[in-house]
Amino acid sequence: MIKVVVVDDSAFMRKALSTMLSKDPEIEVVATARDGEEGLELIRRHQPDVVTLDIEMPRMDGLTALRHIMMEMPRPVLMVSSLTTEGAEATLKAMELGAVDFIPKQLSKVSLDIVKIEDDLRAKVKLIARRRMSHLSRSPLSARVRAAGAAPAGAATPAGPATERAPRSPRPGGSQTRDLVAIGVSTGGPPAVQKVLSFLPKDFPAGILIAQHMPAAFTGPFAKRLDSVCQITVKEAEDGERLQHGVAYVAPGGKHLRIDQKVSRIEVRVVEEPREALYKPSASVLFESVAAGVGRRGLGVVLTGMGSDGLDGMRVLKAKGGRALAQSDSTCVVYGMPKAIVDAGLADEIIDIDDMGEAILSNLYK
Repeated sequence: MIKVVVVDDSAFMRKALSTMLSKDPEIEVVATARDGEEGLELIRRHQPDVVTLDIEMPRMDGLTALRHIMMEMPRPVLMVSSLTTEGAEATLKAMELGAVDFIPKQLSKVSLDIVKIEDDLRAKVKLIARRRMSHLSRSPLSARVRAAGAAPAGAATPAGPATERAPRSPRPGGSQTRDLVAIGVSTGGPPAVQKVLSFLPKDFPAGILIAQHMPAAFTGPFAKRLDSVCQITVKEAEDGERLQHGVAYVAPGGKHLRIDQKVSRIEVRVVEEPREALYKPSASVLFESVAAGVGRRGLGVVLTGMGSDGLDGMRVLKAKGGRALAQSDSTCVVYGMPKAIVDAGLADEIIDIDDMGEAILSNLYK
């Protein structure tokens, strides 16, 4: 059985999450808590495999409770996040502090939206419960959280990756053969993407397109947060803008990212089609578009995530002469999307997340 503790100040949410989780015979909600203080006590007592944690709570909020969890008893934590700009910013901070992922708090006592997250919630809990948390102990972010243990409750911890950036490696010799990088990522993605982009120099000689599975309210704050801590420019993609080297474009939530190769430039397209896609944005849609637009000049990168989004598109990109990098099993929060690429024999290299930035840079010259 997978043991879960639910921490939320809303009685309705505690009941709703407990009911959804308990429908799976492999999951047991062993306790529920009304705030962070009670949550910490119950986590110590029950030693759950997974914790769901609200952000806004009385007495002790979710971010403060999360810091204590990661310092004292690291384990997978899913944040329960409101779909607002403020909720997005707090959730991204939580993931930087060690939370694995989030679930949307788009529910109310009169809302029927609750059924929309049931399957996703149970799948996430089961997948992350089975993943070893060894990556947490190795993470510079978690090390900073532990180092901040003496700070007052709720005090800010260093957010920027400037202290964790690897030394810049000189560019490989030879001529550049690739100038467009496409990244597909899902569960556990924000910290992974931040780690990768933080490595890249300001004059990175390629454009970057990112399909991160994320609600529409989150992608703008996500891009702004990355832009504030990276040397390259990071922005939410706008339809029709010219793709530039040294800029990373994050697909808006609920939309797909494509490219349109013109005679003398590449334009970024933000589109609705295909509407029937399981994920919006879709990594496969992005990879297929890169394959059609620039062919062998494209480099596809698949990072942590559930499912197999990106597999079909990567097949097309590889057939056009592009290259493919996959994040290693041991450094993924969920080894789903990269595993699909690896199992299909499409990955040219399997890379630890700490080394992915350097691998991307060197693969522009292969």
